[in-house]
This record gives sequence, C-alpha cells and structure tokens, in this order.
Amino acid sequence: MNAKQRWMLAAILTILCGTMLSASCSDKISDADEAEKAYTGIPLVIFDTDIGSSTDDLFALQMLYRYEEEGRCKLLGVVVDREGEECAAVADVMNTYFQHADVPIGLVRKGISNPPVWINYKALPNYTTDDGNLMFHRKVGDYSALPDGWQLYRKLLAAQPDHSVSICSVGFVTALAGLLTSQGDDISPLNGVELIRKKVKCLYIMGGVFGDSTEPDFNFSQGITFAQTFFSLWPQDVDIVFSPMEVGQGIEYKPEQVISDISWTDIHPIKQVYMTCNCNTGQKMWDPMAVIQAVEGDQLFSLSARGTIVLTPQAETIFTPSATGNCRYQLPGDDAWNDMMLEKIRTYNKQRAHFR
Repeated sequence: MNAKQRWMLAAILTILCGTMLSASCSDKISDADEAEKAYTGIPLVIFDTDIGSSTDDLFALQMLYRYEEEGRCKLLGVVVDREGEECAAVADVMNTYFQHADVPIGLVRKGISNPPVWINYKALPNYTTDDGNLMFHRKVGDYSALPDGWQLYRKLLAAQPDHSVSICSVGFVTALAGLLTSQGDDISPLNGVELIRKKVKCLYIMGGVFGDSTEPDFNFSQGITFAQTFFSLWPQDVDIVFSPMEVGQGIEYKPEQVISDISWTDIHPIKQVYMTCNCNTGQKMWDPMAVIQAVEGDQLFSLSARGTIVLTPQAETIFTPSATGNCRYQLPGDDAWNDMMLEKIRTYNKQRAHFR
C-alpha cells in the first residue's frame, strides 16, 4: 500500500469513527431525554375548580402553590369548571400574584348555567387601589383565547409519563365529562377514556354522600347530565378517592382568623375577598381535603374500604364494597384531626408573600 492509499484509508476510518461516535452520542441524548420524562414520584397535579363562589377553592389553590415551592408537587394546570371568563380571571389573579403565572388555565364555555353563588368574588380581578390602578396583575390578555377545560386536560395529560397525574376536582365535573367524551386528535390519538386510563394515577374529588345518608350530592346535582357522563365513562381501573362534605365540615377557618393571619399587607387576593365580601356564610374547608391527600398521601386520612359507586338520577352516590373496586372515600376526623388540618391550612396562609 502506497502513501496515497494509506492516507485515503485513514480518512475513511476517521469518517466512519465519527459517524459511529455521533450515533452513540445521539442515542445517549435520546436516552437522557427519555429519563427526564420518567415519573419521579412527585405528584403531578391538575386542579379542577369551580372558583368564584366558595373561598375554600382559594385556599386549596394557594396550598398547591406552596406545596410546589417546597418541591412536593408540580401544578400542571388549572381547569375552571364554572362557566364564565370572569372565573378564569380569578384563577389568573391567583396564579400571577403567587408567581405561578405560567400555570395554564382552561375554562368551561358550555357548562352549568347560573349555578348558585355563595360568595361572589368574581369582581376581584377588577379591584383598584386608591390611586385608581388595578390592584392585581394578570398574565392572560385574552380569555376568549383560552382552551376549553377538556382541551387543556388532553394537552396536559398527553405530555406526562404514564400513570403519573393526580387530578384534584373540587367543583363540577363539566370539564371531566368533556374530556371523557373527547376523541383522538392532533394532541393524542387516544380518546378521553383511553387517555385517562393511560396517564392518570388517581382522581381526588370533593363530592359524594355516603354512610347512612341518602341525599343528593350538591356538585353532582347541579349538572346531573355531566355527572352521569362522568360516572358512566370513568375507567374502572383508575382509582377515585371521594372527599364528602362532612370531612371538611368540622374545619372552619373564620373570617377574622383569615384576615389576621395575612397581617403584612392588604394587597392580597384572599384577604381582599374576606375584607370586601360577606364570607361569614358558614364556609368550611372542604376543598383543601382533596389537595392535601393528593400531595401528602393517605397517611393523614381514615378511608373507607374499596368499592364501587353508582350515581342515581337524583344525584345520590350509592357505595357498594368490593375488594376490586376503584373507589374509596375519606372518613370524618375527630376534633383533634380537624384542628390539625386547620392549622395546616393556616400555616400556608400565614406565609408572607415574599415577592410583595
């Protein structure tokens, strides 16, 4: 082999080695990308709320911000299941104030018309200071451009690892019904039922009436058609934990306590609601119970055995014990447990908003 031939052989070997090295590096990058997508075990939470009427939604959402700041969960998105862009604007105020403005918001446009409003704080986004400026900043410029709740669900679920998402539903099931009836699209080829089966770890839902009581559940009765769709289509191999009203009924966060606990400023969305609206309406801390269990786990709660739940046309929830059932429900605690849970909520509410 002459010098020229040796030079050509060396060049070919160099090119081949470079190609193999590049392919090897590409494989490693791909593997790293896949590893980053692997589920770490930290709860990935979608918060589904009828914000704009009861104040327990505000505390539940605030707790999710605090949990995320502590590294205990990741808040993927907020689905507003009460009709109206003004309700989405309240969620926007909360996200922006607590420096979680990048959390996406979805809303329901064809849901339950004119449901009861217990504490009307939907004007909160338009509150002004003494000099006439808006009191609270918002990120969303055009609420008409926000996705429907079921669409946001599809986008968020499709992007997560399998069996990793915890849904906290503390209002109506309008958006969940829309998700369940959705078909495959450019987001995912899976229909809604299949997407839930593949991506959702557990649904924590505020609702249900159990034990000796046989009466309609409020959230389900307000939109019985949506609720029937939800109960009939939810996959039986995906867990649901219900938080009935009586669990939070003994946990009362009194208005004077709320205002006193936010002592460092009046420019605070929750404090403003309590300063300007009549919040002395018997509000209890129902909604945070679903959030606390989703993030902190089962150990803080007493739970029923497993079973199945059927919804009647009158919005009654009929529980039948079954070792293979996908449903459980929280049981009420004693006074000491109620005090512990209230202190947990108050502790997060007392934390100074360090960016203000």
